[in-house]
Amino acid sequence: MEQNIVPNQPKFRGKMPRILLLTSQYFIMGELVAAMERLGVPHRLLDLAAKEMDLREFVELMTNTLVEFKPDVVLTVNHLGVDREGVLMSILNQLKVPLASWFVDNPHLILDAYSNLDVGRTILFTWDADTVESLHDMGFEAVHHLPLGADPHRFRPEGREVPDELKARVSFVGNSMKKKTEMRFVAAQPSFLMVEAGFDIAEGFVESGDRTVREYMRRERPDVLSDMDRLPRERVLAYETYLTWLATCLYRRECIMRTMPFEPLIVGDKGWKEIYKHVQGWRYHKELRYYDELPDFYLASDVNFNCTSKQMKGACNQRVFDVPCCGAFLLTDHRDQIEDLFEPGAEVVFYRTLDEIPELLEKYLHDAEARSKVAEAGRKRVLAEHTYDHRICTLLDKLNQTLG
Repeated sequence: MEQNIVPNQPKFRGKMPRILLLTSQYFIMGELVAAMERLGVPHRLLDLAAKEMDLREFVELMTNTLVEFKPDVVLTVNHLGVDREGVLMSILNQLKVPLASWFVDNPHLILDAYSNLDVGRTILFTWDADTVESLHDMGFEAVHHLPLGADPHRFRPEGREVPDELKARVSFVGNSMKKKTEMRFVAAQPSFLMVEAGFDIAEGFVESGDRTVREYMRRERPDVLSDMDRLPRERVLAYETYLTWLATCLYRRECIMRTMPFEPLIVGDKGWKEIYKHVQGWRYHKELRYYDELPDFYLASDVNFNCTSKQMKGACNQRVFDVPCCGAFLLTDHRDQIEDLFEPGAEVVFYRTLDEIPELLEKYLHDAEARSKVAEAGRKRVLAEHTYDHRICTLLDKLNQTLG
């Protein structure tokens, strides 16, 4: 099988805006910087996370950087680097520089924590098409769908040999969400009613067609929603996040249980050891480094298994792009937006119900040729349409349309 396919390098033919990238806390920022360098986009990265500063120093640093670099736009991921009090937005407004933010997690679980949102001068990009309308409803005029992608310069089919303990017929990489769920529960300080109803709400949300926990509660448990909305904003957001993470934990637990007859290798946090402490036959490995360990690991598994977080019910997560970019085979859960990105059956294989998981695993574990065909076709699609170079070109085009 020929997998060393040359990426379809996109070329941006519009006006190149000058972009100030804010902070590097999120892993995707490295991909954005690398893509901008390849495309020749004038940019600068200001890593606020690496600096200890008070308010005066922050204002001085931002003002001096903006005056010196003269960006057309400030770009951040998940609103990182944007303070909740509105100091940065005040500086940007004074200097007439718009803010763009690309959300690669649920934007409502982030933006709802901000008390000073400048909806008129902020351009939003969201990985989940289902959130475009709801962000418009919040008052944001410029909202664009921008899915995740992959970096073929990091995720390549030329993998290094991995230790035997990292080789598997079936593997899963991901967080159990157990610890995260517990932390959000503590932060929420929920009422007795909210505690009592929490598990049932999370369980119902998993099976529902509602896109957010709040939607589900409004329909099924308005009494709990009313109780929740009496809390301060920070605790409301913590409870919504708690329910979302709990739903993800329950969903992943049930999905992966269907893989147990195939003795899977689970890579992630120690929460998996607690969740499956009474289950025999599976193996555990601690978390792997995203950049220099995961690409080789994906190639060492016959089937890379994926079950997506319940923070988005229609969008695709990072593994849907990274695994095929390596030329490896992925079995993932169906998302409404996946069929706009890959051809079902030919470029991606997904399960719609939990009962389909064992059948599909049995089929593809015994058909190496079919796995190879899907993996190769998926890689071709990623290289043709879903690299971060493609995403940056789309982002630049939308910025030019919005900024005029």
